[in-house]
Amino acid sequence: MMLSAFLLSGGAERLAEKMTSLLGGLPPILIPFVISMIPLLELRGGLLAASILNIPMWEAVGFCILGNILPIPFILLFIEKILNWMEGCKIGWMRKLALWLKARGTGKKADKIRKVEFVGLLLFVGIPLPGTGAWTGSLIASLLHVSRKKSVPAILLGLILATIIMCLLWYGGLQWLIDLFSK
Repeated sequence: MMLSAFLLSGGAERLAEKMTSLLGGLPPILIPFVISMIPLLELRGGLLAASILNIPMWEAVGFCILGNILPIPFILLFIEKILNWMEGCKIGWMRKLALWLKARGTGKKADKIRKVEFVGLLLFVGIPLPGTGAWTGSLIASLLHVSRKKSVPAILLGLILATIIMCLLWYGGLQWLIDLFSK
């Protein structure tokens, strides 16, 4: 609940801005790459960081997609085993985190995705809303045992859709509005 409120209040954008300043020692093009690998921020945060750093869209897109894709195979292959291990762990916060992630991956949104696997997963990853994206989509696909033949293409196409939407926002219309009102 608190996480949703954080994301809905623009927390992910503020977090992306903070991460950009924290990663300032890296070459500018690597900052969006690293941010795109971080859950919650993912591609959205990476493209936002790239626009903040004035990195041209076409340079940023490749690095952000690569950064967001990199963790996906590991999530699809190993997350269920890792969560099961964490759930049996005696460290309280690890057990709670595993239970929370499992609930998130099998909750209301997951039931909707289960009914329309490919299209549901594609839209879940592709429409940049709080709590959606390739990380959560991969988690859901793994926990629902969606075949990799369906989940991998759906996640990749979802990333392309998210890239188009976010490029329009950060490099297109939203940037135009910011420029318009900052004069």
